[in-house]
Amino acid sequence: MKSRLILVFVILVSLADAGRCSRIKDIVDIGGFRGNPLHGTGLVVGLAGTGDSTPPSRRLLMNILRDSGLVFSQSDLTSSNIAIVRVTAQLGPFDREGSLIDIDVSSIGDAKSLQGGLLLPTQLKGLDGQVYAVTTAASISLAGWTVSGDKASITKNHQAVGRIPDGAIVEKAEIANYIEYIGGYRFVTLNLRNSDFSTAKRIGEVINQSYPDSTLVVDPGTIKVKVPDELNGADIVGFVDGITKHEVQVDTPAVVVVNERTGTIVVGEKVGISSVAISQGSLVVKIKETATVSQPMAPFSDAGTTEVVPETMIGVQEPEGYLIPVPQMVTVSELANTLNAIGATPRDLIAIFNALKKAGALQAKLEIM
Repeated sequence: MKSRLILVFVILVSLADAGRCSRIKDIVDIGGFRGNPLHGTGLVVGLAGTGDSTPPSRRLLMNILRDSGLVFSQSDLTSSNIAIVRVTAQLGPFDREGSLIDIDVSSIGDAKSLQGGLLLPTQLKGLDGQVYAVTTAASISLAGWTVSGDKASITKNHQAVGRIPDGAIVEKAEIANYIEYIGGYRFVTLNLRNSDFSTAKRIGEVINQSYPDSTLVVDPGTIKVKVPDELNGADIVGFVDGITKHEVQVDTPAVVVVNERTGTIVVGEKVGISSVAISQGSLVVKIKETATVSQPMAPFSDAGTTEVVPETMIGVQEPEGYLIPVPQMVTVSELANTLNAIGATPRDLIAIFNALKKAGALQAKLEIM
């Protein structure tokens, strides 16, 4: 079986020199803004014989029916039209009581498909054990299908996991508090998604232009912004919106990320290499098996017989190696042009970057996934 390595060589070329900047709201998270995971165990009914064949789903159905005043034994419920599932959801930081949230449904039994199933009402709890949402009785969307006959079947997408948009009603809100009180003052915390000293410093400077002496750069990933004393609670939303609309130049680190499993190489905009020479070569071996028929040609002779003789042809091709001098790099485009000039394959590129790192010529961080 011939292995195949697919290269996706992504070059992240920054346009900072041309004055391109990013909005603060696109590169930071507001401190205190986070969701809360919810989970529960439910039952899907109405399956067309593709449900569980194990006892847990029948026991769960017995408990649900018992709460309705109906008593059955496990032997009475032998169909495979039900499936026990795990229900998960994400409670947003500002989802109020009565809001609808999306839920995911995953089979935890041996159900073949949840297609056409109906999820019964299920309590969704947080990690503290409290109920924050309750699912509605809704059909599951699988974004796929399964059709089958006596001897074959065709399936599109995974059939044991589904999603229900707006499938749960929030019963208890977990409102995020993004205002922090320190020494009698109010602060909003901006958390950089990619920590960097230069970017954090620029954010502090641009906010100080609108609100002098209001920012404190705590570390490369945290900027605290003091809320003006004259603003009341209703005005803080507009204040946060105003400071996060500012644009700053984002500084990116020099990094090369290599995924050897997929052949993906991502090269950052700041990457460069010192003066070095790179030699790249390859060896091609071709093997061809053929069968030759041997027919005796001696006249008036019965001693020989016709035989099939295997024949092997081996060809070895070793192209001339390349030794290409590479000057000190300043931009990624120059680095890419040089690597393309030597006809580097995905495996060659990975080997080259590893060798450059070992030689101390790669002026960037090399991360292997």
